Amino acid sequence: MRRRFAVPLAAVTLSLPLALLPAASASAAPADKPQVLSSWTQTSLSSYNAWNTARNNQGAWAAYGFDWSTDYCSSSPDNPFDFPFQTACARHDFGYRNYKAAGTFSANKSRIDSAFYADLKRVCAAYSGATLTACNSTAWTYYHAVDIFGVAPAKASSDGPTRAA
Repeated sequence: MRRRFAVPLAAVTLSLPLALLPAASASAAPADKPQVLSSWTQTSLSSYNAWNTARNNQGAWAAYGFDWSTDYCSSSPDNPFDFPFQTACARHDFGYRNYKAAGTFSANKSRIDSAFYADLKRVCAAYSGATLTACNSTAWTYYHAVDIFGVAPAKASSDGPTRAA
């Protein structure tokens, strides 16, 4: 009786790794992941809008394996002087984390930082007068902080990997 169950059980056990192997390769990121990442980290409003739409529907992009974690503006205020910079900081985190994971961070850092500055300036465009000037000055300061200090990794929140600036 034991032998009658042992042979089929052994066959199933030996074939299990073979059955799981295609599933593992099927979960690999799609070949166009670098193009999608690039399209979401440009300076244009359309790039920002595409990224934000995807961010609000992350499940649809699960196969790509993007890192959506963020600590927003790190140790700087997320909304300095009530200027809503938080989402711009989240997109900046997205660019840094995903390009670092892809091993192409150095080649893309300048563009990610420029996209961050463009996002901040779009926030400021909602203001006028002295408030616009204050917002643009703050945006410039935030941009220069990541431009200068955005290479050295800093400890991120528990929901993601290390991050720079």
